[in-house]
Amino acid sequence: MVTYICIAIVGFLIIIFRGKAIKFIIKLLGGLIAFLLLLVVAFVVYYNVAVDIRLPKNTDVTLQQEQSASTDQDQKMLAKNQQALGKNWIYENNYGIWDLYVEGNALERGLAFGMLNKDLLYYQEKVFMDQIDQLVPNRSYQHLLKYFIKTYNRNLTDFVPEENLEEIYAMSKACSHSFDYVGEPYDRQLNFHAAHDLGHAMQDYMLVGCTSFATWGKNSENGDLIIGRNFDFYMGDDFAKNKEVAFFNPTTGFKFAFVTWPGMTGVCSGMNEKGLTVTINAAKSTMPTGSATPISILARRILQYASNIKEAKAIADSTHTFVSESLLIGSATDGKAAIIEKSVEHCALYNAPQGQDWLACSNHYQGADFANDENNVENIKTSDSPARLKRASDLVCQLSPLTPAKAVTILRDKLGTDSTNIGYGNEMALNQLQAHHSVVFNPTKLQMWVSTSPWQEGAFVCYDLGKLFAEPATHCGKAMVEELTIAADTSFTNSQDFKGYLRFRELSAKFRKEKALTPEEIEEIIASNPKNFKAYEIAGDASADVQQRLNYWKQALECRIPKQGEKEKIEYKITKLEIR
Repeated sequence: MVTYICIAIVGFLIIIFRGKAIKFIIKLLGGLIAFLLLLVVAFVVYYNVAVDIRLPKNTDVTLQQEQSASTDQDQKMLAKNQQALGKNWIYENNYGIWDLYVEGNALERGLAFGMLNKDLLYYQEKVFMDQIDQLVPNRSYQHLLKYFIKTYNRNLTDFVPEENLEEIYAMSKACSHSFDYVGEPYDRQLNFHAAHDLGHAMQDYMLVGCTSFATWGKNSENGDLIIGRNFDFYMGDDFAKNKEVAFFNPTTGFKFAFVTWPGMTGVCSGMNEKGLTVTINAAKSTMPTGSATPISILARRILQYASNIKEAKAIADSTHTFVSESLLIGSATDGKAAIIEKSVEHCALYNAPQGQDWLACSNHYQGADFANDENNVENIKTSDSPARLKRASDLVCQLSPLTPAKAVTILRDKLGTDSTNIGYGNEMALNQLQAHHSVVFNPTKLQMWVSTSPWQEGAFVCYDLGKLFAEPATHCGKAMVEELTIAADTSFTNSQDFKGYLRFRELSAKFRKEKALTPEEIEEIIASNPKNFKAYEIAGDASADVQQRLNYWKQALECRIPKQGEKEKIEYKITKLEIR
């Protein structure tokens, strides 16, 4: 309509003023074009100057080390899938986990981390970019996404401590240039550390639906502090293929270990030599308007520089983040755990009620400080977080006193509240069969157990941090404590239910890609996971017959649906179809 009006006005001016109007219009259009070109030039200048990511102040040492490391005879293969660089080492253990040890200052650690991970770094970036290609297949849109992220994170380096910038910069020296169309290696790796936060903010403010818990005193065997957590961060099966357990021995702060992936020096789950643990759980946030400190960097700072809950809280208080998060802190020094509940504007500490020797944590706040917070109230009403919190709490009480093995039993639980069968892969379950990793800590004894594939169902392998950090050189190739391994749950992985769930995933992926299933596949997807609402929703979406679609969608509503928004979406589809 506006276009037609403009054409009419131009035509009217031409008729009345003829030659004068034409000259005037040419001048006007010329002015507009010049103005637009000026805007483009201004944007390019701004993008290349104001949006340019700052390098760390100290880079010279890294360059010298890089030159020596590339020809250093100390960097060598010790055995199959086992390398060393000076006193640093990496190897793949018998369970498919990469165990890695690095030491020194930030530049030395970063370079060793990158050089030992070089092939894995390429694989991890390729997997990540393949996921981006699936989500945003158009290369032009990818470039727009790159500009958006870089502009959005233009001040990121102002919020990341210099030590972490140096470490990431040095690590990026080992990255491939095959992905430079997204950004230079340092830019990419820095932005990857904020990907959790940005994705968490944009994916309905909830990318990760994690659950954690802690017991001590009378609720743990021998009174040990026991902590369990599921990290349900999912970027595809290939992304979780090369899981790493990294052991860092920095020149400043405490030695620490964390579960990660190649390229990630931030922390999602870890423990330091003082028996302090950190695990992060996303909470509902308002959409941030700009970057701040990534949560994984905050967790890393706590792990490296805090020895107790009070010190961890002080670090969180002094750090500005741009998404909301719950950080469950376990402390051998304090003999208990507490939860730092941190939003963009406020930070509070939630302790267990008097006389209660346990805590559970999902994705909403529990403390009085956030009782009336709008985002938190809405999250409790509309998400699956309360269901997982209740299930974790019930199991902790039922299985008390907890041992590491009992903690693994809780982390593997696939049922809903009141032990209801809610289908496999349901987000209301503690075990959603998609976790990047699952881990159990015993800070009292400096031991940690890490899950192996598939998801939480494989064996949990044990590491003794006290022994490893005392003699790191002797643990190259044998970081695990074999006799403390918690066995895999073969009763499930050998079952028809597990095979059915794998088929359900295949058919779900096919439907997402092709938006179609055959009539036989529609019946198969329901049979493969008959208690999961998603099976019926997909069956309805794929059905050609109108009545069948309605029946499937109505059956979906009879199942346990994790989020209010998902339920409303199905109800809307039913209403829309019935109105026709």
